[in-house]
Amino acid sequence: MGASVGGARKSGRGRRGVPRYGAMADINMTPFIDVMLVLLIIFMVAAPLATVDTPVDLPTSTAQPQPRPDKPIYLTLKADGNLTLGDDPVARSALPAALDAATGSDKDKRIFLRGDRAVPYGDVMALLNDLRGAGYLKIALVGLEARTVQ
Repeated sequence: MGASVGGARKSGRGRRGVPRYGAMADINMTPFIDVMLVLLIIFMVAAPLATVDTPVDLPTSTAQPQPRPDKPIYLTLKADGNLTLGDDPVARSALPAALDAATGSDKDKRIFLRGDRAVPYGDVMALLNDLRGAGYLKIALVGLEARTVQ
């Protein structure tokens, strides 16, 4: 009933003249996925090895980030090493008493520390240590946000 009588036809055409091995319209995604997974593994292994450790002699600090209060108290360290609390100049030896007067002796108030760019890092850390010695542990460092050029 459905026997083929074509004999010894060895051409690349099937029944009714349609090619058996025509062009595929679909892309085989399996090799692509395999290559991507291998690349992912290579980059996951190589990325930690690409980091560079630069040895730096940093001063120690135990400052913790804290939320910003409603009425901030600004302590400014100028390039010449002078201190101002708000707009008033203050001597480093009188700093604990000036801070107690500004905060009402509340050691939990946050102090916002602004330091000039020219101030050495060690001087900033010494001031942070003085603040910690006076009992003020909530200190925030103030800086300018970098502007992006469009």
